[in-house]
Amino acid sequence: MLKGIPYDSAEGRAWAGALTAILCGEAYAVSAEEAGELGAFPGFAKNRESMLKVMRKHKSAAYEIDAKKVPSELAAAAKTSWERAVSLGEKNGYRNAQVTVLAPTGTIGLLMDCDTTGIEPDFALVKFKKLAGGGYFKIVNQSVIPALHNLGYTDAQIKDIITYVLGTMKLSADVPHLNAEFLKSKGMTDADIAQIEKGLPGTFEISSAFNRYSLTEAMLNRLGVPKAEFEKPTFNFLTYAGLTNAQIAIANVKICGTMTVEGAPHIKSEHLPVFDCANKCGSIGTRFIAPMGHVRMMAATQPFLSGAISKTVNLPNETTIEEIEEIHLESWKMGLKSVALYRDGCKLSQPLSTKSDEKSDAKDAKTTAKVAEPAIAAAPTPAAPIMDRIAQMSFAPVARHRLPNKRHGLTVESSVAGHKVYLRTGEYEDGKLGEIFIDMHKEGAAYRSMMNCFAIAVSLGLQYGVPLNEFVDKFTFTRFEPSGPVSGHPNVKFATSIVDYIFRVLGMEYLGRTDFLQVKPPVDLTAEKGAASTVYPKSPADSIRSGSPLPGMEYQLNMPLGNSTSESNANDPVNGQLAEMMGDAPPCDSCGHTTVRNGACYRCLNCGNSMGCS
Repeated sequence: MLKGIPYDSAEGRAWAGALTAILCGEAYAVSAEEAGELGAFPGFAKNRESMLKVMRKHKSAAYEIDAKKVPSELAAAAKTSWERAVSLGEKNGYRNAQVTVLAPTGTIGLLMDCDTTGIEPDFALVKFKKLAGGGYFKIVNQSVIPALHNLGYTDAQIKDIITYVLGTMKLSADVPHLNAEFLKSKGMTDADIAQIEKGLPGTFEISSAFNRYSLTEAMLNRLGVPKAEFEKPTFNFLTYAGLTNAQIAIANVKICGTMTVEGAPHIKSEHLPVFDCANKCGSIGTRFIAPMGHVRMMAATQPFLSGAISKTVNLPNETTIEEIEEIHLESWKMGLKSVALYRDGCKLSQPLSTKSDEKSDAKDAKTTAKVAEPAIAAAPTPAAPIMDRIAQMSFAPVARHRLPNKRHGLTVESSVAGHKVYLRTGEYEDGKLGEIFIDMHKEGAAYRSMMNCFAIAVSLGLQYGVPLNEFVDKFTFTRFEPSGPVSGHPNVKFATSIVDYIFRVLGMEYLGRTDFLQVKPPVDLTAEKGAASTVYPKSPADSIRSGSPLPGMEYQLNMPLGNSTSESNANDPVNGQLAEMMGDAPPCDSCGHTTVRNGACYRCLNCGNSMGCS
């Protein structure tokens, strides 16, 4: 854009290819120089011929850059870089197997005041980034003015064009409907108007300067706006003051601009492609870079990259499935290593936007009429579809399978962080778990009573058919005091809470699970059941989790609400593994991201920080 070259043009692709070729060629040349001093990377000797073949392909691609579309010295520099990279590589090898990739670096780009990052075109000339803490951040492309200078426009012409794009940012008298006189007639002072104008350069649209968060409560009280009115999330002073949405839209174009150069005074039609962006600009813009323009730009730079390209092919909201299929096919034909597509508006919330939701007076009138309708004619609540689904479900009664009056079980005595814990169980005739008791007689009445009630709740769940594995998955790695070293148990040596300890023991004894044990048991967990104090199932299928309910516990849900977490994790091994690894993980003390267990310590997948011995 700065050079006055359209993104989707042969000249634009030639410039991008030449610059990327120089970057990659020089990187490999320096890598070869380093290999001459430090030696090649460990796998180079084994793959020497294959890698040199790839390097020669890179060099050949550099000679295919259209020298007529770029300055001669740029094309020559690209060829020279790859001549050096190949010749030095044949002599010394390479210190690095890969040297380049194109990353998005969006946030870093904003901090560095870059209009675009990687090989992305601009999202729009004026866009609004949604902030994580709420609100918006207005971003204006800073390349438009230099581009207009390079294209030969005068300062006066540029001023008119920029005013058309960004608006006057003033509540001046020439603004129809919304100006200083109108606001003064509603009770605002010169100081109030000056304060509003001060915030206009960062305003999404003119209505944003007159909402509850822009106007102070003291000002609204002085203007006579009832508190019940201005505390509504949808409150806007302009509509409250009597302006229609059509009048606000006209004033918005004058004050906040069109956000596009289309239709701007003085602009030449042949220069419009220079300012094309990934999306339509503003509410009246119609031009945007075609999806294949993104793909062709990626294909121009991919021959000079070791890795893939992190870039988004932006698609308009009305894109069809067939068009998406064609983009993937053409990307493959052009030799791209990856391609990512994003259709505008496909998510409920997206970080960048070019315009807000359109409002119309007809919509407002329809809304008002709906409010005036009798309550009996009101539309069903959002919960109605869910209630309808529940009404359609048929539940067979769930029977409680009681334990025999005389039953076997086990008793485990241990100490968690110095607190004595007795875990007792009751079993059915077939050895399956049916109840638990937790005794901690020194903990005080309240804590002991809570543990007893918790044990009763778990016992009732087991007797009504809740799989033990669900309890184990849910309660292991729960973290609260008391927690710490465990003494008296041969396999569990550390617990993050009393509840964590209890379900580690139950998972080992009745499900044969060892994934959360610090010391693996020396016995075969799939062997026949031994002594009553050491109960192991014959196989995982012996547990209630196997899906074979005990007699009297048959029940069926004709329309299940969805898979359990355990079933979902079983279908997705990666998510399942990470879910288990993050069960007791504290936040990273460096970046705050959730860590995962790494042996006896914790490691952050976000920043790589290790919180222990790894």
